[in-house]
Formats: sequence, structure tokens, C-alpha cells
Amino acid sequence: MKKIILTGGGTAGHVTPNLALIPTLRDLGYEIHYIGSYQGIERKLIEDAGVPYDGISSGKLRRYFDIKNFTDPFRVLKGYAEAMKLVKRYKPDVVFSKGGFVSVPVVLAAKHHKVPVIIHESDMTPGLANKICIPSAAKVCCNFPETLKYLPADKAVLTGSPIRAELLRGDRLSGLSYTHLSAGKPVILVIGGSLGSVTVNTAVRKILPRLLPDFQMIHICGKGNLDESLIGTAGYVQYEYVDAPLKHLFAAADLIVSRAGANSICEILALRKPNLLIPLSAAASRGDQILNANSFAKQGFSKVLEEEMITEDSLYEAITSLYEERSAYISAMEQSKLSNAVDTVISLIESCAGSQK
Repeated sequence: MKKIILTGGGTAGHVTPNLALIPTLRDLGYEIHYIGSYQGIERKLIEDAGVPYDGISSGKLRRYFDIKNFTDPFRVLKGYAEAMKLVKRYKPDVVFSKGGFVSVPVVLAAKHHKVPVIIHESDMTPGLANKICIPSAAKVCCNFPETLKYLPADKAVLTGSPIRAELLRGDRLSGLSYTHLSAGKPVILVIGGSLGSVTVNTAVRKILPRLLPDFQMIHICGKGNLDESLIGTAGYVQYEYVDAPLKHLFAAADLIVSRAGANSICEILALRKPNLLIPLSAAASRGDQILNANSFAKQGFSKVLEEEMITEDSLYEAITSLYEERSAYISAMEQSKLSNAVDTVISLIESCAGSQK
């Protein structure tokens, strides 16, 4: 039996492409193991998928001063020792890494044991964790043509992002039933990322009185971000996190308001949903979401509102104009040549795993 270790964590975006690959890997007879952080969001997602999970110590590598910069290197070293033991124990034929800092010890351990590694970089430019891992990789997958120039030519493969097949099987009526919303008004689905976004949450809640006469809203706001004062508001429902029913909520949505994480926007593209992207500010990130959003805007897939430009009026205008122009966005997305990347990534995995035999 062929064996594979999957790794990646920190946010759901570092896990969902792995989840998209698992059904096909199972069909092909792979023994699958997952290595993530001790208690990261990836643990529950992977265990719920029925995949054996091992946690390792993880530390963040920061470009800025933080007192944890003095302690996290020791966590990384501990994680590397743990990953070395796990790779030696499982003897995988291949490792697939979706990134995040927990993946670094796993990739380096795989290199030490001469196990081929495939990396997936979702964003326009490689993040720090993947930059560290790229020299150890056999292949590096990416989502955007613009990314190829940042990668070694002999390793780079434009694959797109693996999309969970079940997301494409949602049912609108099931989504409306789950949320107790009406079929008589258009539905806005707001997603602030797996950890939620205080900025997006606050902004959309401020304009609810202006939106709800014409729209309904499903608001996935992140853990600890429910607003109890809005519970029971007609036409508005909020959830900290949604897993299995998410495909039905996507199907029920007429518009989506979202952060611009690469995996999220690739899912939105696959679903052909008109969308307003509010990328994470460059002041709070390395600016990758801004690049992602602008790429989609240039292709006609998305409307973009930068976080610094959010006011009650600008957000309301962006949402209402998006709805009025929705057919143009749908048409542009339908012309896209980006498709489900599962088959392409699986073929790379098979090739690398076969090279070990």
C-alpha cells in the first residue's frame, strides 16, 4: 500500500486543499496520515474526516520583533525532532504540504529521510514558510500564472487550488431550510475567513438596517464573534463556523462578501458566485490578499473594496452595485479556464510516489 503524509495548518486555508485530495487518495488505496499542530484548527477538520492525526510542536517565524521570537525557535526544533520520528515511523512514499509554519519541520524531516515533497502555494507570492521549504521540494504547485516567476522553473506547476467536490453539490433549498431564510429575497453570504474578521463583521452589521429591506444575510463570523444583540433579527442569521452544511449555504447565496484568501476565492470562482472581496490590509499582513483580489478583479471575477476604504456608504454601494452587475461577473467566471486541480495534483503525487518504488 502506498503511504502519504499530508501537512499544513494555522488556518482552514492551509487544510481545505488537503481535505479535497483525501477522497481520491483513498480511492487510490493510499494509507494517509496527517501531521499538524497540537491544537490548531486543522486537528478537528482532519479528525472529522477520519484521517489519523499527529500533532507536533510549532512556532511562528516572524519578520517583526516579538518576545516569542526568542522562544519559538525552540518549539520549531522540538517540532522537527517529532516530525523526524513520525516520518521514520510511517515511511511515506510522498509528503504533500499545504504550508503554514507547522509544515516546515515536516518538510525538512521528509528531506532528511529522502522522501519526495510536493508543496502547494496558494497566494500570488510564496509565504515565508513555503520559501523555507521550496529548496526541499520536488514540485511546487501554484494558483496564479503570476506566481511562476517566483518559483524554480524546474519545480513550478500551475495547478490551481484543489476544491472539495462536495462544495459543488450544494442545494439552495437545503441552505434556505438550514438558515430559515426565505426564497423571496436575494441572500448575501458573508465569510470573514476561518478565524473571522472583526473589521468585516463590524462593517456589515452597521449597514444591516439598509440591507435587510432588500436582502437577507448569512454571516459566518468566526469563533467568539457572535453578536447576541442581533439574534432573532429577521433576515439575518449568524454562525461562528459552518462545516458540512456550508455547501448548501453557498448554493443559497446570490452574492458573497469574503476576505481574499486564495483558497476561498478559488472556491468562489468554482461556484460562479458574484463576490465582493475585502482583502486583509497590508498593514496587518504581507499583502498577499490584496494581490489575490486584484488579480481576480482584473479578470472580471470579483469586485474589490480595500479595508482602508470601508465606510458604511462605500460598503453598501459596493454590495448593491455588485448585485446589479451580477450577470457580468457570472459570465466572466464562466469563461475562466481554471478548474478543479485535484486531478493535476494527484497525478504529481502519483508520479513522486512511484519514483520511490
